[in-house]
Amino acid sequence: MAYWLFKSEPSTWSWDQQVAKGAEGEEWDGVRNYQARNFMRQMAVGDRGFFYHSQKDKAIVGIVEVCAEAHPDSTTEDERWECVDIKAVRPFTIPVTLDQIKVDERLGEMVLVKNSRLSVQPVSDAEWQVICDLGQTKSD
Repeated sequence: MAYWLFKSEPSTWSWDQQVAKGAEGEEWDGVRNYQARNFMRQMAVGDRGFFYHSQKDKAIVGIVEVCAEAHPDSTTEDERWECVDIKAVRPFTIPVTLDQIKVDERLGEMVLVKNSRLSVQPVSDAEWQVICDLGQTKSD
């Protein structure tokens, strides 16, 4: 299993909206960055990800799961753009803020710290465990 981070502005797509989609999940559409698209092409059904609220809150608020591998993004006719579908798994008991992540030396190499603008990014196994511990949620 691989781990990822999905960033969304809560005013555009929030954790509550993701949860409301249930087991069916929702396309992670609208990504127009080649590196982020390429990361989605690497994802497999069952991979887990953090759901990160960007903008004001800047915090990881829950765990999602990839429920459909990369396919054409339905929001464009441009064949270059693909997306995956994700579904909510569980919320964090305590959101893990970007400030917490930045000061934790175990997370110093995290893509979120080094390239905060990338909307879809990989997370290492060690980073996954640290953040799950901080958020007081199960890492499975």
